[in-house]
Amino acid sequence: MSDTPIAPAAERLPGNRKTSPKKIVQAIVVYPLLLLTTVVTLGPFLWLLSTALKTGDNIYAYPPQFIPNPITFKNFIDVFNLMPLWSYIGNTVYMTALGVLLNIFLCAITAYPLARLRFPFRNAIFFAMVSTMILPNAGGMIVNFLTIQSLGLYNNMFGVVLPSAISIFNIFLLRQAFITVPNDMEHSARIDGAGEFRIFATIMVPMIRPAIATVLIFDFMAFWNSLIWPVIILDDRAKYPLGPALKYLNSNLAFNFPYVAAGTIISVIPIIIIFLVLQKQFINGMVGAVKG
Repeated sequence: MSDTPIAPAAERLPGNRKTSPKKIVQAIVVYPLLLLTTVVTLGPFLWLLSTALKTGDNIYAYPPQFIPNPITFKNFIDVFNLMPLWSYIGNTVYMTALGVLLNIFLCAITAYPLARLRFPFRNAIFFAMVSTMILPNAGGMIVNFLTIQSLGLYNNMFGVVLPSAISIFNIFLLRQAFITVPNDMEHSARIDGAGEFRIFATIMVPMIRPAIATVLIFDFMAFWNSLIWPVIILDDRAKYPLGPALKYLNSNLAFNFPYVAAGTIISVIPIIIIFLVLQKQFINGMVGAVKG
């Protein structure tokens, strides 16, 4: 029989565990640091929201008022009257949906063979693709513009989407997710007579839903906030997405900050909704990519 003394039952109860000094110190240091980070991160957004809810009279008040007094929602209504905002929102939804769907499809069918199939120079091809990530996006604008123009897609929404229809980072992320799928599932499907495309579509893709959700969030934010490239490709301002449209709103109403803030808040709301809906999948996708 072991001679190790057994602690009394009262000391072994979870409610009676003593908090170690190390955990107390961590709580004193970590929690205020997290709170400070939250304030710094949300500060600009909260100030923007505060500005959007102010009237033109109290925005220049001194000292600055963080909580509007009085609170007004008139700025959000006036923005729709000042510009065809619904039209710009429709353009943005179309551009974002087209870009996200193309990116997920093209990146998935590119990442799958790099992760699961055996062919010559597979790793060399992958490393060559990843190495292009060091190139700045602005460096390819001239080439992309000439390509889009030669394809006859100038002043066309598809010309805005095409250069970003595939992302090396997304290929890397999905490849890492495909690698984590157990080989037994693939072997079982092959024994049952499933072809390569069926394995890809019915087994592999459902298994990497968190990674696909991560790609969806990143691409949604990128396309929704796209600013410079649409201005270069689109000659007709009626086809502009929200980013360039709000930029011109800022130029025309440079001294009416509540209107500019209200338009910006409207453009941010869909991104917040998408992230809140997919945040669990997003976290799982990032963890899976790191493990892979």
